[in-house]
Amino acid sequence: MIDDNLKSVRRRIATCCERSARSQDEVKLIAVTKEASTGQIEEILSLGVKDIGENRIQDAAVKYETIGKRAFWHMIGHLQTNKSKDAVRIFSLIHSVDSVRLAEAIDKEASKIGKVQDILAQVNVSGEASKFGIKPEDADGFANSIRALKNIRFVGLMTIAPESDDPESSRPYFKALRELRDRLNTLRAKQDALRVLSMGMTGDFEVAIEEGATMLRVGRAIFYDK
Repeated sequence: MIDDNLKSVRRRIATCCERSARSQDEVKLIAVTKEASTGQIEEILSLGVKDIGENRIQDAAVKYETIGKRAFWHMIGHLQTNKSKDAVRIFSLIHSVDSVRLAEAIDKEASKIGKVQDILAQVNVSGEASKFGIKPEDADGFANSIRALKNIRFVGLMTIAPESDDPESSRPYFKALRELRDRLNTLRAKQDALRVLSMGMTGDFEVAIEEGATMLRVGRAIFYDK
């Protein structure tokens, strides 16, 4: 099932990229494995997907013991500051940095092991009280506040659109994130440009591609759909 599902997802990505005049090389598929077993992760690795997304530190730590650095690990769920040590140890990219305080904690833990940790700022574009993330209007201040931190590398933005059965309903939020990224880049040196846009999940990843996503977080369509 996973093989067939993955082929379907890849076909949809390819078709959407062609329709949007984008190269498939610009769009990275992250397999979200929060409910997947280690065996299922092994299967997805064997099929060529090396980027694994996890929502919880505890779950990731268990799976990391078996999989290790054969995968690139992405922290896509809410991260508490007291879990920063484990996050820095495991993850290649932390998508869900939603405060200066968390960025400082990550920087501190990364410095202890001589690592420069790649991070994304999670932006609450929709303004939903149930979602984490900095407000769009606070993005400039966030970027300025973390500029002096030496052991993190701020590489882009992430958002989660409101749940809906209509993929098109996500478009305004994805467009807003892209426009925010572009505006922040006008204030940054070219070599420090924010290049990553992590947006789009099983229900709306094609719309996300059309709006400029560079990373898609897809779980259900790979592991659970039949």
